[in-house]
Amino acid sequence: MNSTDIVAPSRMPREADGNSTNFYIGLTLAILSTIFIGASFVIKKKALIKLSQYGTRAGEGGYGYLKEWLWWAGFFSLGFGETFNFAAYAFAPATLVTPLGALSVLVSAVMSSYFLRERLNLHGKIGCMLSILGSTVMVIHAPAEAEVTNLNTLSHMLLEPAFITYGVIVVIISLVLIFYYGPKYGKTNILIYIAICSMIGSLSVMACKGLGLSLKQTFGGDNQLTNLLTWFLLASLVACVTVQMNYLNRALDIFNTSIVTPIYYVFFTTFVISASAILYKEWELMTPKDIIGTLSGFLTIVFGIFLLHAFKDVNFSLSSLPTFMRREEPKETHLVNGSTTSLLQDPPSEEEVVR
Repeated sequence: MNSTDIVAPSRMPREADGNSTNFYIGLTLAILSTIFIGASFVIKKKALIKLSQYGTRAGEGGYGYLKEWLWWAGFFSLGFGETFNFAAYAFAPATLVTPLGALSVLVSAVMSSYFLRERLNLHGKIGCMLSILGSTVMVIHAPAEAEVTNLNTLSHMLLEPAFITYGVIVVIISLVLIFYYGPKYGKTNILIYIAICSMIGSLSVMACKGLGLSLKQTFGGDNQLTNLLTWFLLASLVACVTVQMNYLNRALDIFNTSIVTPIYYVFFTTFVISASAILYKEWELMTPKDIIGTLSGFLTIVFGIFLLHAFKDVNFSLSSLPTFMRREEPKETHLVNGSTTSLLQDPPSEEEVVR
């Protein structure tokens, strides 16, 4: 592998460059991406609710949603969102575009409250915000990605022991979750299906980036359609996306959308960053500040998920906060035959007084 095929990673500037027009175009595309992606979760959930009235539900392994136009509307909404997100990177710095992806969680939560009548208590809202904050901190302090210039270089990187180990571990854990833990605990534990989506999703993103590199070379005059790696990446992408969408639909069908969306975003972002870091070896160039930032972001995510999941059934909101904070007033008492009796209780009967 020629060292000139890889451009050393370097961080993008925090502020916009001289071309302010490109900056605002990228910002607009990133915001549109979050709207379409956030809306896709709600639209697909709406379709799954409609289909739950008849036939086998997605949570039970049914695929009737493939015949429902509303589900396909959500699917294409997700596709549009990802397309806008990809285009945004061509105009604005990655340090701006990537953290904005967290806004899709807020879009989904707001739309769920209006269109799905799903309520998120105060603990959930705080957990959601902490998860978004932690994810943003992790993305900001994540190592920059090395630029690979051709598919031949990528093929050598894919065969590195570290990435092969990661891929094997992801596949084994996913298979265990799919065939053992999924049937037993998938309907009661939200993390089962989301973990499958996120881990397999990290491989689908790596395949998608590799396929994009192949197409870029092909359009540049270096035909890669005869390269077996191109077709391997395409087959891997189709297989991973199929599994990813299947178990995401199951999670959306069973659990509250306002809970599925932020947890899925956090897990998916974490695994994608990890897979990209292993493949491109960016962690070797991290500064102590970035290491501390990454660890802090991860701990914030963990705490946010705990608040979001552990207290999801507690009926607690800002309007009920004064009731919880109000100190209970002591009850006045009076003495009856040497004993203390509350004034708020019924007076004792004559027989009780005689006794």
